[in-house]
Amino acid sequence: MKIRRQARAIALQTLFEVDSVGHAAPDILTRLAEEANLAADGVAFARALVLGVIEHTARFDSAIAKHAPEWPVEQLAIVDRNILRLALFELQFVPDVPIKVAVNEAVELAKLFGSDNAPRFVNGVLGAFLQEHSAGELRSMKPA
Repeated sequence: MKIRRQARAIALQTLFEVDSVGHAAPDILTRLAEEANLAADGVAFARALVLGVIEHTARFDSAIAKHAPEWPVEQLAIVDRNILRLALFELQFVPDVPIKVAVNEAVELAKLFGSDNAPRFVNGVLGAFLQEHSAGELRSMKPA
């Protein structure tokens, strides 16, 4: 498994545990990274993802609510909600990850960890988000 893909999976698992039972993100991330024997650069990438999602959760949840209005964010499956948050973080704050890669990786996470409908749902929400924002606009977004 590629290092960044593995880091994304660990970041998602960390966010899932934080979201579902409220454990401390750094402790979860350290444990999962050690269990997976994740390389140091993968740990750094996963940490950046987790901390970025946590810092901007309200912003990402607003975007999800806007682009999936029939699904209240708090009622989404925890996995789906956190896959979307991760992808939105990458789309807006990780310029070395191409937009297409961020979306494809989110769909792959949905295939691995989500329900049968999760990949289509994740792709649809991210597609709606991207229709509203140009690539240049995405990469110039600053924290609110």
